[in-house]
Amino acid sequence: MNIWTYKKFQNLVESVKMRLPMPSLQVGDMHSDTPIIQGGMGVAVSLSSLSSAVAESGGIGVIAANGIGMIEPDYFKDGRAANIRALRSQIRSSREKTNGLIGVNIMVALQDFYELLAVSIEEKVDMVIMGAGLPIKNMPVKQMREAGVKAVPIVSSSRAAKLIFSMWKRMYKDVPDAVVVEGPKAGGHLGIPLDELDEPAHALERVVPEVVQEVKAFETEFSKSIPVIAAGGIFTGEDIYRIMKLGASGVQMGTRFIATDECDAELPFKEALVACREEDIGIIKSPVGLPGRAIMNDFLRSTTEKKRTFSCPWQCLAGCQAEQSNYCISMALNQARRGHLKSGFVFVGSNAPRVKSIESVAHLMGELKRGYFTAFFADKKQLLVDTAERFSALKAELSLAESRLRHLKENMQAINVNEEIAKVSARLERLRDDMMRCLNGLVEPTTV
Repeated sequence: MNIWTYKKFQNLVESVKMRLPMPSLQVGDMHSDTPIIQGGMGVAVSLSSLSSAVAESGGIGVIAANGIGMIEPDYFKDGRAANIRALRSQIRSSREKTNGLIGVNIMVALQDFYELLAVSIEEKVDMVIMGAGLPIKNMPVKQMREAGVKAVPIVSSSRAAKLIFSMWKRMYKDVPDAVVVEGPKAGGHLGIPLDELDEPAHALERVVPEVVQEVKAFETEFSKSIPVIAAGGIFTGEDIYRIMKLGASGVQMGTRFIATDECDAELPFKEALVACREEDIGIIKSPVGLPGRAIMNDFLRSTTEKKRTFSCPWQCLAGCQAEQSNYCISMALNQARRGHLKSGFVFVGSNAPRVKSIESVAHLMGELKRGYFTAFFADKKQLLVDTAERFSALKAELSLAESRLRHLKENMQAINVNEEIAKVSARLERLRDDMMRCLNGLVEPTTV
């Protein structure tokens, strides 16, 4: 086949790329058009504006419950009540803006974890994503099932996944609906010890297949599919394709959604992400006793140089070591979210320096889709060549059949001409069907 024909076929493929759907994500009876979950970013970074925009673009938008009450005027008087009221309000606000899928991220370590979970169930969100601890004890599984709320724990190892699923099986005769595997390149608090972050055993590419394998037995026993969602270091559509080839059914992305018009944080917060360089990213020891990845700034540097005085609004996190710290992390994150970077800081993933601009959620989702199919077609390069050759041959055969049909119609005096026309017409239809199957066999994402 000549180069011109091959290029022409490539142009045809490019013309249909953006009309193709990305692989969908199925969690129980819940169907997401794209396999992308927006990461829950706490202390009011991901609220109704961001979550609804992601949901409207075909992904799963997530409201973060941690510190959400700080958007309420009375948080410092009654943080627990403010959190509950703010979460309910944001869920309803997001529902008003979209008919898409909305989830809530709740840290298990929160003192009001069960109250926030109850609100999410009452409001019938599509899923609850639970990290920073093991969601095992006193889980309202029956109520979640009745409300249609999907349970999705976050883990950093196959061992943690096995523990959660085994305990749910024993205690509730049930298992979670999906599981998020968060790798060491994620932003914010990390579930991996500081001295182990660079160990190959914790790499996302290694842990995802391990967790996929771990949940297979539970899938069989409970006769349900349990999708594994990859998180931490997913930046491009190419990354999505790569990790899904390793067995992930979808991805969770946080950092990239910060630099969007719809993100609920103020503009200086987003600009700090766009302006950061690789040398600006560091790992801090959080007051909650966990390592965290953030953009290092004067505020963080000053906290190691001198003691700051602060009053704890309330013990919002069970494991917070406020008495040993010189700043309140929730207050610092809230200050940054409001644009006051001198009094706070920004949590980000390891790929933060690659973010170069602020864009709309719709534009970002389109970019991720294009990247996914770029990787897909690169991976299928030989198939592209083979299909182009087959397509070219079919097209030539189709042209001959059409010419034969015209000739028959022009010579109606031929014996049995109607029967012959019917045969050629049927052949034309088969050829057209073959051509479409040829093309679909190449571009159908589910063949990955």
